[in-house]
Amino acid sequence: MTIRAVVRGVGHYLPERVVENAEFEATLDTTDDWIRSRSGIERRHFAAEGETTSDLAARAAGAALSDAGLTAGDLDALIVATSTADLTFPSVATMVQDKIGMVTGFAFDVQAVCAGFIYALANAQALIASGQASRVMVIGAETFSRILDMTDRGTCVLFGDGAGALVLEAAEGAGTPADRGILATDLHSDGRHRDILYVDGGVSTGTSGVVKMQGREVFRHAVEKLAATAHAALAKAGLGEDDVDWIVPHQANLRIIKATAQRMGLPMERVILTVQDHGNTSAASIPLALSVGKHDGRIRQGHLVVTEAIGGGLAWGSVVLRW
Repeated sequence: MTIRAVVRGVGHYLPERVVENAEFEATLDTTDDWIRSRSGIERRHFAAEGETTSDLAARAAGAALSDAGLTAGDLDALIVATSTADLTFPSVATMVQDKIGMVTGFAFDVQAVCAGFIYALANAQALIASGQASRVMVIGAETFSRILDMTDRGTCVLFGDGAGALVLEAAEGAGTPADRGILATDLHSDGRHRDILYVDGGVSTGTSGVVKMQGREVFRHAVEKLAATAHAALAKAGLGEDDVDWIVPHQANLRIIKATAQRMGLPMERVILTVQDHGNTSAASIPLALSVGKHDGRIRQGHLVVTEAIGGGLAWGSVVLRW
C-alpha cells in the first residue's frame, strides 16, 4: 500500500479588471501585434486598488472547497505559493486561513517565484505521505501588477494577477503508475543565475522594488530545463511521454510552451493553454490552468497530467499526477 496525494477539488479566481494589450499602446512603444508575437499574451487581469494577494487566494480557496464538497474545517494544512505577499509577515497562508474560517491545522507560504506551486505541491505530497496531514489546500496566488515597472515594455506587458487552488487528500494506492494522485516530483534550483530574473527591492533596500529580467537568458534556460525536469519526473514515475494526457505548463510565454512540448515530443493539442487570457501569473499560473482545464471538461479522472515551471532563483521543477 502507498499513500498518495489525490486531487479532491480545484478552483480559481481572477480580478474583475481585464487589461487588453491595446491598453499599453497609449503609454509604451508597443502594439498588440508585438506583444502577441513575442509572448502569445492577449490580455491579463489586474487586481483592484486594495485587493490583495490573500484576497485572491481566499476566493480561489473557496472555489476549490466548493468543488471538493468540503469546508475549511476539513483541512489539516494550507500552503500558499507566492512572491507578492501582502506584508513581509505574517504569511499570506495564515491570512487566508483566517479569511476562509480555518481555525485548526497549520498554514505557511512557499517562495519559489514562478516555480512556487510546483514546490508547494511537493511539500503537500510529503506532508500527506508522511502522515502529518490528510487534507492539504495548495494555493498559488499573485498580484504581480504591484511590482511592475510600467515603463519597461519587456516586463510590464507579460504579467498578470490571479489565484488557483487545489485540495489534496490522502488515498491508498497500489504503488504503481496506475494510481491516482501525485506519482512523482522533481525539484531543482541554481542560485548562480539569480541575476537574470529578480526584483530589485526588499528588506535591504526598504522598497518593494520592480521585476528585472534578461528575457533571452530566461528563455534559453526555460526551454532547456523544463523539458529535462518533465522527463525526469516521468522517469521517476515509471512512465513516458506516450502516457501523458495533458501538459499543464507554467503559463509564461507561448514560445517557451511550444518549444518545451516539441522537446517532449507532444502535440500542442495536449497542452492546456491559458497564457493568452491570463498572462504570466507566476505561482498562480499552473493551478489557474488546472482549474480551467478541469472545469471545461478536458482534464478528467484518470488522466495523466505533467506540470512544470521555472522562475527566479533560478528555481524549477515538475510534478506528475494522475487526476
